[in-house]
Amino acid sequence: MIERDPAATRMYREAGEAADAVRAQLGRNAGLMRDLGVSLRGMAPRAVVTCARGSSDHAATYGKYLIETRLGLLTASAAPSVASVYHAPQDLRDCLFIAISQSGASPDLLAAVEAARRDGARVLALVNEEGSALARAADECVPLCAGPEESVAATKSYIASLAALAHLVAAWVGDAPLLDALRYLPMHLETAWHLPWESGAEALREASHLFVIARGVGLGIAQEAALKCKETCGLHAESFSAAEVRHGPQALLRPDFPALVLAQDDEAREGVEAVARELVARGVQVVGAGIDVPGATRLPTLPAHPVLQPVLLAQAFYRLANALAVARGLDPDNPPHLHKVTRTL
Repeated sequence: MIERDPAATRMYREAGEAADAVRAQLGRNAGLMRDLGVSLRGMAPRAVVTCARGSSDHAATYGKYLIETRLGLLTASAAPSVASVYHAPQDLRDCLFIAISQSGASPDLLAAVEAARRDGARVLALVNEEGSALARAADECVPLCAGPEESVAATKSYIASLAALAHLVAAWVGDAPLLDALRYLPMHLETAWHLPWESGAEALREASHLFVIARGVGLGIAQEAALKCKETCGLHAESFSAAEVRHGPQALLRPDFPALVLAQDDEAREGVEAVARELVARGVQVVGAGIDVPGATRLPTLPAHPVLQPVLLAQAFYRLANALAVARGLDPDNPPHLHKVTRTL
């Protein structure tokens, strides 16, 4: 057991730097994103394939919902082992292949990118390490501008990936309101970081299991929250869509098995709130953000463009995860058996 100040961890410091990272990214990539938007409209890809692992793959889930809802383009997640283990060719002609990585060094990700180019895809890399092998292997590279990230748990690089995907889609579709909202995202991230989500740590401190429930563009944030609970808090957590959780998994939820419920103010909110109300009625402890459900522990949120609300939820959640890890006597900077770069083959 470790006793320490939650504000003394690297995870806390780095997560708190996300606003500056996004501010730098938006400034640096403004021209690049404009050009990519024009180029992608001209290309008119027949499909989009995302490729990532861990937190970056959760960012890709956010990107999938953005691309499919804003552009109507089929977007699927690649299985890197198709290229790195099975060496199976795929027909990726006229497809956009988006690889997302903090380090740009994972061998299976690189193998998938190289195979995608051979199979005819246009490869776009969203990567923090601009001198990485992934950045060199891609046709175009979007720098995440998150700066050094020493804590094993990715935080600001994940937020930077979400911002880059929102910027890319806004430029691609020519969404003026979203582009305008992105200008204020760094300021809103600063505010979100200081929301008192630590109150949720007390509610979850003794939990052994947790479901994180969201839907739509917020699902990737639920995936990320579940991962962080596992790797930094020693808390077994799984993420589910508010629709999918009804297909069996909710049978596990009971008073000693809580749920963290996240919602953004769009078409998906009604369904998320309906699930939260049902759980509260059954005596399940519900900790919620973005929902108005009597009986749930409510975490504060900020008004923002619905596409960007999940980014703010992720930022606030990192404060909760860091506090929860410390409250459980763990070191969030050094999760057991984990390393900063995972070199899967």
